[in-house]
Amino acid sequence: MRAQGADAVLIIIPAYNEEGAIASVIRSVREAMPGTPVLVLNDCSIDSTAVLAQQAGAEVLSLPHHLGLGGCVQAGYKLAYELGFQYVIRVDGDGQHDAHDIPRVLERLRQSGCEMVIGSRFVDENGSHTGMVRSLGIRFFRNVLRPILGRPVHDPTSGFVGVNRAALAIFSRSFPLEYPEIEALVVLQRRRFRFEEVPCKMHKRLAGRSSITAMKSIYYILHVLLGVFVNVLRYERRFHQAPKKGN
Repeated sequence: MRAQGADAVLIIIPAYNEEGAIASVIRSVREAMPGTPVLVLNDCSIDSTAVLAQQAGAEVLSLPHHLGLGGCVQAGYKLAYELGFQYVIRVDGDGQHDAHDIPRVLERLRQSGCEMVIGSRFVDENGSHTGMVRSLGIRFFRNVLRPILGRPVHDPTSGFVGVNRAALAIFSRSFPLEYPEIEALVVLQRRRFRFEEVPCKMHKRLAGRSSITAMKSIYYILHVLLGVFVNVLRYERRFHQAPKKGN
């Protein structure tokens, strides 16, 4: 699997124990993006995720250790960068993202020239398939991120994300490990990179259940807040320590 042409696209699907949904997700992606390579990042699943992904026609990168979502996605970004892909679209393996929205994300990524495009359930849709706890978390992080990013972001926790090669170069070297979506926005903003959002549909999970419980949501909020402020402080320290021209 290597990039073919100067405008090559790769679809990555991080998956951990998604045997109930992964084949359907891959079939939907291949239908929406015929001829586009699909890479499933198997994060040390203990079920049949890897086998079913291969049978559905995807390439599979099986990680030797369970890295969690951030480490899993970074592995995909690193491989995509090394193989020469210009664009990478991430779709979750649980079936919540509508694969037919991938062309819309990719088109905006190509035409806008921005480094990241987020598939948002809140631009036009009402987020009806989002639970109450997650909805509250999303609203909270909208308010936290607004002054940091200098602009609103409707769906900061969306895992439906497209990036170009400039963002790949950054994320292949460094990427937030546990709950990466929000911290990744801060990393891009600190480098003066741009992001846009496009409206996308969100479905209920095809199988299984979310690993984010009410108690984990509290940990999630605290962990992400810490990561956001560490990134902000790290950038500010580099800025103030940078030598002035002429010295």
